[in-house]
Amino acid sequence: MQRSPRRYGSSVAPTLDSHDLITAFVDELARCGVTDACTSPGSRDTPLVLALARHQRLHAHSHIDERSSGFFALGIAKATARPVVLTCTSGTAAANLAPAVIEASEARVPLLVLTADRPPELREIGAGQTVDQIKLYGGAVRWFFEVGNHDVTDERIAWIRTLACRVYATATGGRPGPVHLNWPLRDPLVPDGVRRPRGGRPGGRAWVTVHGRDPAGARLSEHIGAPARGVIVAGRDDAGLAPAIPALALAAGYPLLADPLSGARRGAAAIAHYDLLLRDRDFARTHLPQVVVRVGDLPTSRPLRTWLGGLEQTRQILVDPQLAWQDPSSVVELVLRVDPRLLEPPPPADSDWLADWRAADAGAAAAVELTLGDDLSEPNVARAIASTLPTDATVFVAASMPVRELESFWPVRDEGPRVLSNRGANGIDGTLSSALGVAAVAEGPVVALIGDVAFAHDVGGLLAASRLRLSLTIVLINNGGAAVFDYLPIAGEQDVYEQHIATPTGLDFEAAARLYGFHYERPQTLAALRALLVEPARDTLIEVRTDRADGVALHKRAGAAVRQAVAGTT
Repeated sequence: MQRSPRRYGSSVAPTLDSHDLITAFVDELARCGVTDACTSPGSRDTPLVLALARHQRLHAHSHIDERSSGFFALGIAKATARPVVLTCTSGTAAANLAPAVIEASEARVPLLVLTADRPPELREIGAGQTVDQIKLYGGAVRWFFEVGNHDVTDERIAWIRTLACRVYATATGGRPGPVHLNWPLRDPLVPDGVRRPRGGRPGGRAWVTVHGRDPAGARLSEHIGAPARGVIVAGRDDAGLAPAIPALALAAGYPLLADPLSGARRGAAAIAHYDLLLRDRDFARTHLPQVVVRVGDLPTSRPLRTWLGGLEQTRQILVDPQLAWQDPSSVVELVLRVDPRLLEPPPPADSDWLADWRAADAGAAAAVELTLGDDLSEPNVARAIASTLPTDATVFVAASMPVRELESFWPVRDEGPRVLSNRGANGIDGTLSSALGVAAVAEGPVVALIGDVAFAHDVGGLLAASRLRLSLTIVLINNGGAAVFDYLPIAGEQDVYEQHIATPTGLDFEAAARLYGFHYERPQTLAALRALLVEPARDTLIEVRTDRADGVALHKRAGAAVRQAVAGTT
């Protein structure tokens, strides 16, 4: 089994030299399969032209004007069915590429358009050769990206190589066509000497290989040739692809780390408490996998994201049929554009690997149970919702602290309720309205789990319940502000924190319930909450009052208890 090279560290001091990033980007395009580029004269595009013209595996074609250059590139791309790089300087030069870009879009011809631009501080102040180049070609391109100005670090070299692979895959995959990257470049435009490409995978391989939709791509044994200690990570999935993942994990002998939003936290391979386990540095260090298979979006868990981003010797495979490219750490080596339901398992790992994860999970579960007890706490609210609601229920959870409580404390349940959340952009706006939208089409009961700030943000959305005759049960965690920020460094800035960050609302939620025609309940015990959830009453607001400081302390105690339990089992 091939492994990724060691991730880059911080041994190289950051600089403001964009030439290294551009050289690495161009080198990665060549690794992906680009052979030709077209250039036009100018000053601002000097770093791009130098990198293209000096790369030994590229043939750079020089043109006097950009319109001709664009159509020349179009001809090469049509004849070879390979993407051609097209670059120009800033200003109207970029506008002269538009006819070729539009033709490439309509004819489904892959072009990689790299326009040089002035940096932000030179825009709209009268600097020469400066026009608005942001999304200059509108809907004619498959993707637009403003590259930005970046310090050069080894991590950014990995990022820029990943970006090149994504650009190539976007231009060639699905419906081929042009991709536009805008490069705002600062002086000095001429580097101090010839730049050599930094980074790159051994043997001239592309940083990320994208495998098409053919059946071979679904056979994990084709990509993982020998038994390996692996894990499967399942993130948010609104397309119903998750039910096949638990069986796949069990057949592979891989622990399944599934966000509740994936619908896959079920089956004998599922590890419910990975968020708490991976907070333990010793556990995270001693349970390093050789391969990671990721399905769906990245889970919410910060410890899991950090762990995945630091797996230096681990091969990471992303199952991504829509090319959403969920890889902020630039660690994915292989992308499979296949339906997760078609995946066939790899050679199974040794039985001790999954057994060890399961034993740790069982120890964590016992420690959590003992720590939480029967108090009406936020973790216990999440656990009560998971274990008490009927199987045909849908939970719509706010994308703030409530969704994090679910990820940390949602148990493995083979027939649990469906969980949805607005985790695309991760905002709290519109949570109640989205929950009511689900209620308009769902066959079973719908329960919204939301905090007080998110509730206040969308309280007007409750009007739809009476106007459209919709039924919704709301579990409102009222902890006096936005608790999610209590876990961040900003919480220490006491002079501004409460007023400007935590923003307690002070609202009378019973009055809000009356205003919008909802029944109101305020349980005092966990048992009373469970009783309300066994058969959720429609049009009911259930307010659970907690304390933010107590919540932070409880999370710390739970984490410490899990560390102690795991230390006794490993």
